[in-house]
Amino acid sequence: MPDFWANSGYALLARNADGHLAVGDDFLRAYLLRPELAPTDEACPAEMKLHASLMENPARAVKAREIDALADGDARENYRVIVDFFARLAKAGTIEGCYVGLFREKRIAVPGLFLDQMAHVIARNILDGTDDPLRVRAGELLFREQQVTVKDGQVLLGDAETVEMYATTRGMGSLGRLVVEGGAPVRQIDLDVLNEDNKQTYWTRDEKHDTVLDITFARPGLDALCRVLETWVRHFLGVKVSIQPVQKISDERWVWHTGLDAESSALLNDLYNGVDVGEDRLERLLSLFRLEFDDARQMQADIAGRPVYLGLAMTPAKMLKLKPQNLLVNLPLAAEA
Repeated sequence: MPDFWANSGYALLARNADGHLAVGDDFLRAYLLRPELAPTDEACPAEMKLHASLMENPARAVKAREIDALADGDARENYRVIVDFFARLAKAGTIEGCYVGLFREKRIAVPGLFLDQMAHVIARNILDGTDDPLRVRAGELLFREQQVTVKDGQVLLGDAETVEMYATTRGMGSLGRLVVEGGAPVRQIDLDVLNEDNKQTYWTRDEKHDTVLDITFARPGLDALCRVLETWVRHFLGVKVSIQPVQKISDERWVWHTGLDAESSALLNDLYNGVDVGEDRLERLLSLFRLEFDDARQMQADIAGRPVYLGLAMTPAKMLKLKPQNLLVNLPLAAEA
């Protein structure tokens, strides 16, 4: 099977008996080697000592006075954040346990970057063994923001960071940035839309994030996203669900919904409550889905057997940022599920 997403950190982790990613020292050391934490030549002796001791034993408890002794204020803050994060990982035991545990708290206590990094490696775990490049590209939505293009009835998703890079540098790095800043017109950005003919090229471009996913209704890209979301739910919650795109909600007994992003969450709430949402907001709705539990006994008893409706919507700036955690904390699960 093809390997992919080498930078996710997946190779530094091992699965436990449940198929979840057990936290180990090598994975923690990768964080310590990040530029924010790797000491520079100007670092004080206390910072050098702390970093060296954590590289030797990254899971060890760190006392507050060790961090307070650091001369640089930014370094002190960075170490407080990473030590707290390491402690949460150690307490949870797995990446998945830490990830879902954070969303069950009243506030998110780690930087958004860490959440995306955890979603990245978890997505790599649940997609391990797949030979479908469309499904892997759809998996990128779990941890990377997308720029949306709606054209001639098509809904196309390009990686937001990559699109921005091409827009500011023409794909030519610093030289391209100088050309753009010098006043030269920005050329149209054309990235390859994955289809049945070219999708195998993804395997050599998986870390470049320079391919486009077509999630138009009834297209393979939208089906691939559905399969990824089904796998995500089953991996975390142990319940089997089926997710299918729908063009509208025609259900007089609509009882439960959840948005897959902030925009669709607000939109579905307003539609459910009979609020006039306006054409401009409706036009930002990219897709609707119907989620059904294979075993209705795993749902809340009062709505067992009823579908859950999902939404996907872009912001006014045509951006899409999935919140895959919504499928973990907002489904109507039975108490024992």
